[in-house]
Amino acid sequence: MTSHQSTQTMKPATAAKKLGVYLEATPAEFREGVVSRAELHALQADPPQWLRELRRNGPHPRPVVAQKLGVSIAGLARGGVTEALTTEQIETLKAEQPEWLQKERATQAKVRKEATRLKERDAQRADRSA
Repeated sequence: MTSHQSTQTMKPATAAKKLGVYLEATPAEFREGVVSRAELHALQADPPQWLRELRRNGPHPRPVVAQKLGVSIAGLARGGVTEALTTEQIETLKAEQPEWLQKERATQAKVRKEATRLKERDAQRADRSA
């Protein structure tokens, strides 16, 4: 008895998200097709020129923009950033340090500090109960 394994595919939007790129900036053949898991792994292992270029210069999707700026996605929205940004635009924002970016970075730092505190507290509780 042989087992038949079907090829798992995903929508281009899902593949773009996994690759960390802005879907609308990808080539038409990528946006209009489906991507198999094998194709996704191949793109990750040996990215073609278009993928390397997108990762380097953008435009970048909001999660990548938020990460590069050190803020949350909600912080981007509060700052009025709702579109994809290029690396150059991100670097300009970093250099200009608008008030909203300073505020959101401070908020993000507090969130990280609190998460670390809670993690340490939970670890101490686990040690005591062990």
